Amino acid sequence: MKMADVIDSDSRLLAVVPRMGMGFGFGEESVEEVCRRYGVSTGAFLAICRVYAYGDAGTLAQSLQEEDIRDIVAYLRRSHTHYGEVVASRLTISLEKLMESCDQRCRQIISKFFGEYMEELRRHFTYEDKVVFPYVESVLSHTGKADYNILQYEENHSNVDEKLADLKNILMKYLPRECGTGPVAEVLDIIFLLQDDLRRHTVIEDDILVPLVNRIENHEK
Repeated sequence: MKMADVIDSDSRLLAVVPRMGMGFGFGEESVEEVCRRYGVSTGAFLAICRVYAYGDAGTLAQSLQEEDIRDIVAYLRRSHTHYGEVVASRLTISLEKLMESCDQRCRQIISKFFGEYMEELRRHFTYEDKVVFPYVESVLSHTGKADYNILQYEENHSNVDEKLADLKNILMKYLPRECGTGPVAEVLDIIFLLQDDLRRHTVIEDDILVPLVNRIENHEK
């Protein structure tokens, strides 16, 4: 298929293109041609697109090879940057607009939950960026640590969705009516999109990255 037709078939795939290090302006190029132009694994790209389109990795993940892992890690790193900079900025601006019409107590509660969530997200991403991804890269270069393995990461893979769900429920269920409806809907829209994206992000980590790295670890043993 032409890359433009693939993206046009599901707008959620728009998120995948920049995080794979690719740009727009596909012309009439096929998926394979665009991936080749940017030096990106076609298999890794399609597997991630599958997660965004259907919510699971399907059988595509089983066909991926060791050389596909670098593109998956690069994708995950860029996703962390997107969440921490772009989405966090949008959410901050929308929440500030929302809190203009709220009383002091509401502002404190919203600020507390949002601050705690952003700190939890920062710790989660820092651990993956500083510990997990460097470990994966060491496995690829066959210099992995003997006292660590990818299944340890999976077992302790924290859920970053709970506090975000708490914030969402506060806004939907308990926010006083004097707080503007328009700003609330705007914030909720950002939260719903972020929740959906984070779930797919977790599927890519747990159902694509972890099995691939575990396969290499077992082969090394």
